Amino acid sequence: MNTFDPRPRIDALARLAREHGVDVVLASPGPDLGYLSGYHAKPLERLTCLVVPAQAEPFLVVPTLERAAAEASPAHVLPVFDFGETTDPYAGTVQLLAERGVEPGTVAVDNLMWAEKTLAFRDALPQSRLVLAGDLVRQLRMRKSPDEVAALRAAGAAIDSVHERMAEWLRPGRTEAAVAADIGEAMLSSGHATVDFAIVGSGPNGASPHHEASERVIERGDPVVVDIGGTMRSGYCSDSTRTYLAAGEPPAGFAEYYEVLRQAQEAGCAAVRPGVTCAEVDAAARTIIDAAGYADQFFHRTGHGIGLQGHEDPYIVAGNDTALEPGMAFSVEPGIYFPGRHGARIEDICVCTDDGVERLNHTDRALTVLPG
Repeated sequence: MNTFDPRPRIDALARLAREHGVDVVLASPGPDLGYLSGYHAKPLERLTCLVVPAQAEPFLVVPTLERAAAEASPAHVLPVFDFGETTDPYAGTVQLLAERGVEPGTVAVDNLMWAEKTLAFRDALPQSRLVLAGDLVRQLRMRKSPDEVAALRAAGAAIDSVHERMAEWLRPGRTEAAVAADIGEAMLSSGHATVDFAIVGSGPNGASPHHEASERVIERGDPVVVDIGGTMRSGYCSDSTRTYLAAGEPPAGFAEYYEVLRQAQEAGCAAVRPGVTCAEVDAAARTIIDAAGYADQFFHRTGHGIGLQGHEDPYIVAGNDTALEPGMAFSVEPGIYFPGRHGARIEDICVCTDDGVERLNHTDRALTVLPG
């Protein structure tokens, strides 16, 4: 039985709305709705929307044919209003707000609400100012509860179990696509509900951080970047990168810069503790790479938050002065890339704890040479 109670999170959002002068927050199907209500609704052309007034009771609007699903979810503790096929749910939502004495001057819509729904609310609320709800919701979602950290920990263990089997699939003579297919099957058997990505970048393809697995045949001595992640049945995501050597000897210079990368990734993780900013974690990793002469070869941020989405706040990047707090979860994944030749990346998911950091990935970070 699902015992999640959405009311504390929704109440916290209403408090933030009051503090920031927002009269109503609207969340449609997507990660914000799932986080706030526990209802992971289907994204349909019909309106499903959690309505959180700053000064009145929250409620859920759903299509009539989705009412049973909503009431079977944790959101059943909220008032649920349904609208049939011939009723305007946007006008109906405005009427429900009016009945509660809410005259919305500022309305915050979730960042991923479909444009057609956002514009329909704009038309239904011509006197209101529409803003993004992300600045409010991110303040809640960035700080994971112990249950959320446990879900991320399970996701980390599941993706680690796939990396531990890499020698079964990754070898010279196989294509990247074939290896990625095997990885995907293993991810599903490990407890993932979906395979969100399986990057297998061999040789020159390893220099493209978001390379799609191709029909390139892996050659002996190729460095191979394997970045894999998915969504667990809990709804929480995994993400971990390791770089392997497909038997043989590495290309000239590769072992040297890989060791720099390993030290940089270690330094980035070691920098994590409460009060340190996201920019300072980025700098901890980047400074080592820059000092070794590879500044131009590290051209992306050091990390991204993770939770119900693979990429969410906080972002570990220069200029982000957000101070880390216990419960914040994010990747630390510096990379070094030589376009047309090869590349490498090491990635762990880290959680800021009360006095430091917990890494959620534990497979070997040293360069792993797989048998041929």
